[in-house]
Amino acid sequence: MPAITFRRRIRYWFDRTMSRGTPALVGWLAVASLAVVVVGGVLAWLVELLVHPGSAEGEPRGLLAALWQAVLHAMDPGTVAGDTGHWWYIAIAFLITIGGIMIVTAFIGVLTTGLDAKLSDLRKGRSDVLEQGHTVVLGWSDQVFTVLSELAEANENQRRSCVAILADRDKVEMEDEIRAKVPDVGRMRIVCRTGDPVDPDDIMIVNPAEAKSVIILPLAESNPDANLVRTLLAINRAREGSTRPCPIVGCVSETKNLAAARLAGGPHAYLIDANDIAARLIVQTCRQSGLSVVYTDLLDFGGDEVYLKEEPALVGRTYADALHAYRTSSIIGILGADGRIGVNPDSRTPIRPGDRLIAISADDDTVILSPTGPAPVHGPAITAIPNSPATRERTLILGWNARAEGVLRQLDQYVSAGSEAHVVASHPDAEPSMRKLSVQNMLLDFKAEDSSDRAVLESLGIQNFDHIIVLCGDDVDPQLADSRTLATLLQLRDMEQRLGDRFSIVSEMADDRNRALAQVTQADDFIVSDKLLTLMMTQVSENPHLARLFDDLFDADGCEIYLKPAGRYVRPGVPINYQTVVEAARAKGESAIGYRVAAQAHQAPAFGIVLNPDKAEPLTVRPGDSIIVLAED
Repeated sequence: MPAITFRRRIRYWFDRTMSRGTPALVGWLAVASLAVVVVGGVLAWLVELLVHPGSAEGEPRGLLAALWQAVLHAMDPGTVAGDTGHWWYIAIAFLITIGGIMIVTAFIGVLTTGLDAKLSDLRKGRSDVLEQGHTVVLGWSDQVFTVLSELAEANENQRRSCVAILADRDKVEMEDEIRAKVPDVGRMRIVCRTGDPVDPDDIMIVNPAEAKSVIILPLAESNPDANLVRTLLAINRAREGSTRPCPIVGCVSETKNLAAARLAGGPHAYLIDANDIAARLIVQTCRQSGLSVVYTDLLDFGGDEVYLKEEPALVGRTYADALHAYRTSSIIGILGADGRIGVNPDSRTPIRPGDRLIAISADDDTVILSPTGPAPVHGPAITAIPNSPATRERTLILGWNARAEGVLRQLDQYVSAGSEAHVVASHPDAEPSMRKLSVQNMLLDFKAEDSSDRAVLESLGIQNFDHIIVLCGDDVDPQLADSRTLATLLQLRDMEQRLGDRFSIVSEMADDRNRALAQVTQADDFIVSDKLLTLMMTQVSENPHLARLFDDLFDADGCEIYLKPAGRYVRPGVPINYQTVVEAARAKGESAIGYRVAAQAHQAPAFGIVLNPDKAEPLTVRPGDSIIVLAED
């Protein structure tokens, strides 16, 4: 290495300062400007002293005046046009002007370069988010648009709301996609940042310590649960030292990974078992016509949702009193001050201080007591017809995937003894799994056939089945699996029209984008996809207590939503109000949340479902109408 000379040290120091970026360059330009002004001004002053060019009064200018003239020459090139006097003075003024032009030009270039660098940094999406009380979304998938749409709807009555998204994608690309697919977000602000959701340092960019909630989107990869566990650990690391409670909502793909994910997430993690919930949704919706519309309405923020309301005015009263106290909200349970949740409790259950009522309402600010008191009940119209005994059911399952066993187990808990379940699939795991499966109430039958083959479908006698479930295969590419599902649905609907016999069809899609291609033709047709799980995650992120409510609603042993014949509650053809229906359901130990008009059962989009009606609303039920209730059976 050559000897380190003074010149090399100076050059090294200069290079080091220049590498500091725009501020250092501006500093050097300021030094250069000062040097030009001072040197030029002093030389001009000395020339005036030597040659006495004189001023208007015949006296030479002072040093300060000469320096000021140098500043004017450096900043304004036109000043040199008015110079007079000795040619030495004019030459110095001209050199000052040239120096000023060069410095100003360099200054503009430095500012432009610095601005471009800053814009480039902003495009990288690595700047810190300083929001508080915001929602953090980690990861990127097609479900992010559903999350944003629902959060915008949920926060419509909030003055300031913000969603911060962190994903391993380009910030500008994310913003462009959001603008294209979610054009109306109201007053909600969306902040996108680029980073790795499993890196605690990157997660800190979106300020999770001050967040209201965190939503982890499931990724389309071979092992999403491993990524979920790492993300949960990274979030807790990034939130170390934070005292603000923050629910963390995620989705587990396989039930066996649920315990590990809960350990990684800690006490504030609310994790949804995707396969289990999907299986429960499939079974419940296939057995009850119109139930799919009810669930969709409850899970999205577009219609009526579930809210919690503490009502001091009802302390000391009973659950029965609460059922009638709200004209535009439907009470379905009580969240006790001790954290225990009671869905459809005994009507004599007292409301204690600190208890919160669980209500279905249009928004959180519409859960208000009726100002005029409860609407009158038409007692003579109430009937006391008992529920019909359970009958045997025949269910046809077309296709197979990882959640098929869960579907059969759930179905076995609902149907009566002697029911049948017939499975038709070409999946390699179907037959071995069926052999190992143990059920109590159903007779199982399996055929190793292509469930999308028209000849196979016609040989099954589908008109003899009460319910049909079409599962999306997981042994082929998701798009191919969805194509097979679509083909099966089209053929089933064609056969239904030819036979003139209606039956419920519940199917699922691997890719939610394909759901729109299989538009439902009646309320019995229901397509289960990741969108429903995303809606549930969004609901829980806004209200963590709903996690336990959903567990109860989807559990065969808990209270569930049923559509029961209206004639079991009130007399058909008799003019009443909806308050009378609520009282009739209460007398049976149930909580009414709406009704279904049979004459409108095939009219989209509600298919006759009326959820959470006004209790003073006039109503006359007809044969075939149903009452929507929360009940144990």
